[in-house]
Amino acid sequence: MKYPPIESVIETSKRIADHVIRTPTVPYYGLTGLDTLLPDTKVWLKMELTQRTGSFKARGALNVLMHLDEARRANGVTAFSAGNHAIATAFAARVIGTSARVVMPKTANPYRVACCKALGADVEFGEDISELISIVNNLQRDEGRTMVHPFEGQHTFEGTATIGLELCNDIPDLDAVIVPVGGGGLIAGIAAAVKQLNSNCLVFGVEPEGAQGMSQSLKNGAPLDQVSVNTIADSLGAPMHLPESYAIVESLVDDLVTVSDDQLRSVMRSMLTDLNLCVEPACASAMTALLHPLRERLGGKRVAIILCGSNIDLNTFNRIVE
Repeated sequence: MKYPPIESVIETSKRIADHVIRTPTVPYYGLTGLDTLLPDTKVWLKMELTQRTGSFKARGALNVLMHLDEARRANGVTAFSAGNHAIATAFAARVIGTSARVVMPKTANPYRVACCKALGADVEFGEDISELISIVNNLQRDEGRTMVHPFEGQHTFEGTATIGLELCNDIPDLDAVIVPVGGGGLIAGIAAAVKQLNSNCLVFGVEPEGAQGMSQSLKNGAPLDQVSVNTIADSLGAPMHLPESYAIVESLVDDLVTVSDDQLRSVMRSMLTDLNLCVEPACASAMTALLHPLRERLGGKRVAIILCGSNIDLNTFNRIVE
């Protein structure tokens, strides 16, 4: 099992610093949550929803592209994604001066498609994950483009690990951090950094009940190459899992918990009411885990919540929470 040493995480932080935001870590004072949490539970929010492109994905995508040599940059990049990773890839390509051709499902949210186009990416569409991957493979073969994977690879982990680095610098004596889990790239990087800087800090992952691919992979003893997905948290609906991210999660993550779509909807409403934050379901998942399956286990502890991103338009938000 290989994960980024803290020295490479620090170097990555310096490498991408001019192009990403060092997002704030802020105390949580939401009335709904404070009424629900056990006494003396202290909570901080890592505000990755304020990141460039609206999610944490910018860190990994940018780090991947900054490692490309001139020949590969000249050929451009490609990626498959329902939204956040496609936007991040378009952004990273614009930063380093190359072209991006991203492949999205025909059902992709129009707001996310528009974000990709606004950043200069060409967008192609496919019916399902197998067709998205097929189109990306063709773009690699026919145009020489480099695929920027949405969650797998050491440069991706180095990028997401910078979140853990910042978090530990901001709150050095955390008892636990809760991280949304889709493909596993976010939690793999954060766990790698946190466990090197604060070995006593527990790392919890949270999955929707309708997208438990990582939990199922761990039970299976190997990453699943196909996952059934049925959840409102589309950003956490990874269609498969892969060896590198799986191995880091298996080794460094203390536990995974699940939350229901109804619980996600409730927390989305309370985050809007209490914090004036209009968040997508994936962004609400870590807070949902603290208020529900981890409430008693982390009672009285010092806990950080990763707010992973919020690329959602008002119409979609209203439709989901109704």
